[in-house]
Amino acid sequence: MHDMKVSSKLLNVTDHHDYLDVATDGAQFRIYLLDENIIRIRGTFDQEFAPEESYALVKTAWDDATDDLLADERQRVTPIAIDLQTTDDGYTVNNGKYTLHIHADPFYFEIIDENGHVVHKDLAKRSFVQDNLGRSFHYSSMGDHDKFYGFGEKSGKLNKFKRRMRMHNTDSLGWNAEKSDPLYKMIPFYIDFDTQANLASGLFYNNMYDSVFDMDCEHSNYWLRYSYFQCDGGDLDVFFIGGPTIKKVVEHYTDLTGKTAMMPLPSLGYMGSTMFYTELDEHSDDAILDFVDTCKKNGIPCDGFFLSSGYTSGQDGKRYVFNWNKKRFPDPAKFVAELKKRGVLLAPNIKPGILTTNPITPEFQQKNAYVKTADGTADEIDQYWGGPAHFVDFTSPNGRDAWGQKIIEALASIGITSLWNDNNEFEINDDSATVDADGVHQTIGAVKPIMSTLMAKTGINALKQHDPNVRPYSINRAGFAGIQRYAQTWAGDNYTSWTNVKYNIPTILGMGLSGVANQGCDIGGFDGPLPEPELFVRWVQNGIFQPRFSIHSCNNDNTVTEPWTYPAYTKYIRAAIKLRYTLVPYFYSLLYEASTKGSPIMRPLVYEFQDDPNVAEESFEFMLGSSLLIANVVDKGQTEKAVYLPAGCRWIDLKTAQYYDGGQTITVPVDLGSIPMFLRTGSIVPRSFGINNLHNDVIDHLNVLVEASQDVDFTLYEDDGVTNDYQQGQSLRTKLSARTTADGVTIDVSRDGDYQTQVKTMEFEVCCPTIAPLSVNLAGRDLPRFLNSAKFAETDEGWYFDGEKRQVVIRYANLAAQNYQLGVNFSIKDLISI
Repeated sequence: MHDMKVSSKLLNVTDHHDYLDVATDGAQFRIYLLDENIIRIRGTFDQEFAPEESYALVKTAWDDATDDLLADERQRVTPIAIDLQTTDDGYTVNNGKYTLHIHADPFYFEIIDENGHVVHKDLAKRSFVQDNLGRSFHYSSMGDHDKFYGFGEKSGKLNKFKRRMRMHNTDSLGWNAEKSDPLYKMIPFYIDFDTQANLASGLFYNNMYDSVFDMDCEHSNYWLRYSYFQCDGGDLDVFFIGGPTIKKVVEHYTDLTGKTAMMPLPSLGYMGSTMFYTELDEHSDDAILDFVDTCKKNGIPCDGFFLSSGYTSGQDGKRYVFNWNKKRFPDPAKFVAELKKRGVLLAPNIKPGILTTNPITPEFQQKNAYVKTADGTADEIDQYWGGPAHFVDFTSPNGRDAWGQKIIEALASIGITSLWNDNNEFEINDDSATVDADGVHQTIGAVKPIMSTLMAKTGINALKQHDPNVRPYSINRAGFAGIQRYAQTWAGDNYTSWTNVKYNIPTILGMGLSGVANQGCDIGGFDGPLPEPELFVRWVQNGIFQPRFSIHSCNNDNTVTEPWTYPAYTKYIRAAIKLRYTLVPYFYSLLYEASTKGSPIMRPLVYEFQDDPNVAEESFEFMLGSSLLIANVVDKGQTEKAVYLPAGCRWIDLKTAQYYDGGQTITVPVDLGSIPMFLRTGSIVPRSFGINNLHNDVIDHLNVLVEASQDVDFTLYEDDGVTNDYQQGQSLRTKLSARTTADGVTIDVSRDGDYQTQVKTMEFEVCCPTIAPLSVNLAGRDLPRFLNSAKFAETDEGWYFDGEKRQVVIRYANLAAQNYQLGVNFSIKDLISI
């Protein structure tokens, strides 16, 4: 047992110029003003601070044991100098935007913004506590108007007020998206949105021990209202993240833990997958090639295949990672090459638990690559899928080297550039098993969730070592804060149900608010029965908006979920997947935005419309980027759908071209083909029609949808999509700025970057709600007008007014080498007076 410790009184403060030491009768603290948006409060109940070791942070102001490992990612900054001021009841320090008050008796921290609003306040007399079991707590007081978002991968609605959630990585097969907790990933970060003051801020707890968040679920009359974070060990290392908007909190949080990786362009395509094919007795390779060919026959685009782990099965049927089953895959290299010809990447499933009977086990033992027992004398063994297993220690250079070599030998050497990192929750039951922790030496309990993140980093490094110019595509099931730097993620093995298609939406939205912009859920349900036709159609219609789009099943009724499972419904599946491909230029630009600003791709309405109090609780409608509102039908048997349109702009129903005022709920009729989408006024959406494969087809025809009744800027991002040349400046950012004046709409096109665009033909579709254009001017010259749509379809240059959509369509050969202006003139031509 431990002695209970409570920080109730301030004892002293010591100014070290770069940081401040604060001693209390309970914990001691070290404070860094990392920048004007981030304040670090590191607390420990031990006599002294443990060595600095963080795998999550890419921005620091101190030496860290992982500095060498993360040298290519981490930015070392000089913190804002401490200017300690004395107050009536303690001290203050200020980082330019926020003032941290250190109250002396009772002791607590309070953070106030530049306008005098309290954005964070500890619970006085109970701020930092360690209980008799050695668990540490941080209590925060709260008001009556707080909503809480983020927490990484969680079930239920977007707002986690009144929720108690466990932070722990687990393999939760068949999870329920409304209720299950915990899930696969651990991201101890949340956004506190004070709806009364309309202010957002965040707290990130840089701690990898199992932990709990309680957001006013527990209630005590003596303490009024509070939330708390509780961890099983380690520091209470709290990073306050400033706003004042939700957008800014996410941006600043990803300044700290990293932006989303630029994945190859084809990763945005449809990824086929099912466990069924790799469990066939033989010739799994032919079955998968046939799947790809059948997609093509059905007019369904496909760019990749996630290869389930059956490809590694030994003669006993057990999964032996890196061991190709030659009955199922007689010639893996030839198989990979055949897929490549068809424009399909192969992402093989790899697992970090190595069964004790796996032929590579002795080699890994010899290389000292495994997690060790508590006393460090032997390799830890624990339960895994298939039996007892050892676990690769990815915090050890030995573990990383052994794993990387196997990736090169078994996978990269035959042309594989994508990795599917699965079953990597590291569910080792003895928390006192030991790991290298890059020389610091830790228990597994202190670092468990980082193992899956480092597994992704190790895989990427191996692929780059084998071919430095290949842009790897890596997909992870588990992870810790910062996983976005290495992998696209998905929320594991969901169950087939109407509940899950609906509640998977806020799971993804919450991940986006937790810095993980590139995420998805298995479409159609992984575990459970074949989805009924209506559920399957609705799931695909929703899935096409998820950054990771894969129909992936392991059905328990001897069925396989494929796009053509129900022939009478295939037309709906095809139409949805083709819509996804139309939006790829928009998706890729949003992925670039995520890689530079940290912005989610799928965004909750509150992220874009924080000023509208009606959207703070919206969990199921969402924005794709800043321009498109998606209101998928995710309930059974609907013939009409109520859609709330946020205030602050007008909205266009993309099906009917009808404008609606924001701030109201409308009802639209829906049928099985309906995908309700609304365009926000002040929007630019780049599209490309007719693309069926992102590997083999060139996006040479770009169509840009523009609504300019509010000013709008959008950056269209292009690069070669598959190499790392973009890191050497081979990319193109085309800034599109549209403005409406009394006379018309002007669109400025300005370019930045050295990449030679593949786009030959440009089209703009500009919304004209009240009047058709009189003329259209391109770079100082008038373009010809067409009144006949058939003739316009044949021309390379000109414009046509589509009265049904109320849009002017403008087409011309791309002016690739220059900046220019496109003008749409709305003057009225007088046809009557002489």
